[in-house]
Amino acid sequence: MAKLPLWFHPDASAEAFSIHDHYFDVSQTLAEDFQAELERSRAVIARSPNTWPEYIHGTKRYLLKRFPYFVVYRVSETRIEIIAIAHERQRPGYWSNRHPPQ
Repeated sequence: MAKLPLWFHPDASAEAFSIHDHYFDVSQTLAEDFQAELERSRAVIARSPNTWPEYIHGTKRYLLKRFPYFVVYRVSETRIEIIAIAHERQRPGYWSNRHPPQ
């Protein structure tokens, strides 16, 4: 299987920036660690997107190791769509109406 490109929903990008900013307010090192883990998650998902089990609303999720967040994504024929960077205590599926632009 050819490696599919990653596409970030604008709301998922905004969530990642917001989380980073929150951690930066606590510690620059913590923010850098979060960013590094998020980058690792992107690489792992891109390398093997079908590794993780089905989640809800036709998505998959990758759990971050050190932080209480997970990456919600779906695999289409042409790309991997990152739908949300969700906190583990947020309402499940709050992002279900996020669709890529037509």
